[in-house]
Amino acid sequence: MKFLIFVACLPLTLAYAHAETLFNAYPSCNLAQQRSLTGEMGGSIKDPAQAHISMRANILEADIGNVRKARRITQDTANQLWKNVEQVRTDMNEHTHKTRHLSQAERRSYDRILDSVAMQICQE
Repeated sequence: MKFLIFVACLPLTLAYAHAETLFNAYPSCNLAQQRSLTGEMGGSIKDPAQAHISMRANILEADIGNVRKARRITQDTANQLWKNVEQVRTDMNEHTHKTRHLSQAERRSYDRILDSVAMQICQE
């Protein structure tokens, strides 16, 4: 009888574990960890805040591709999310080029935009 109950409950347990894995499988979903990332400087990246935003953008773009491959979002949605991340990257690079640094307020602003993209990935 215990074996029968175990066999009956196993699919439910596995389904729940699979759903949890889907949500947690993407690094972008862990916002606390993403906000604490330290990117590497080099090449055209001269500022630590710029390196941070660049690293987050790279991770988000990879996750957008993975979510799309898993067919959890449409190609149109993936294109729009990618465009949003690229806009942040472009704006940040232009600003950093002009001012030579990114203030903490600007970093937080870009982080908020990237957080909103991440939440769209993680809610799908």
